[in-house]
Amino acid sequence: MDTATQTKPYVVDASHSSVEFSIRHLVFAKVRGQFRVVSGTLEVGADGIPTQITGQIQADSIDSREENRDNHLRSPDFFDAATHPALTFSSTQITKKNDSDFTVVGDLTIRGTTNRVELAGAIEGRGTDPWGNDRIAYTAKGKINRKDYGLTWSQTLEGGGLVVGDDVEIELNIQAIPAPA
Repeated sequence: MDTATQTKPYVVDASHSSVEFSIRHLVFAKVRGQFRVVSGTLEVGADGIPTQITGQIQADSIDSREENRDNHLRSPDFFDAATHPALTFSSTQITKKNDSDFTVVGDLTIRGTTNRVELAGAIEGRGTDPWGNDRIAYTAKGKINRKDYGLTWSQTLEGGGLVVGDDVEIELNIQAIPAPA
């Protein structure tokens, strides 16, 4: 294999990573939340740009800072976490834009429905931690329509509009470390 195309396996350091979302609530406000249990693998080129990414999010780890809302989000009205315990992602194409920015296209599966998504990714930094471990920090941002995944619950407001918006903004902040041998 050509050294320019060699990759190294990395894993998501879950304790230093987050998967966050925001969605319109009552038309004029946003609700933000995150998933607390995430995992994933990356194949990383010498330049730090990933060449392959897979990830998994535990649906029941959703946290929007409101227990009743989180229980509703875990229910069949939304994620149906008992039947569909994980959201998964697998990249199909990663395109380097410059030394730090890249575009990730891949398959996102929520509630058993898979759709192609595109995320804008960036290397935020790379270095050695105080214990001598190599680390790479990434961000990735994108937007999906929740209805594309069967997440259709909402209610109409008295003046029009919906309690829950359709577009979900996603932001990943990932620290990756070399995979154990």
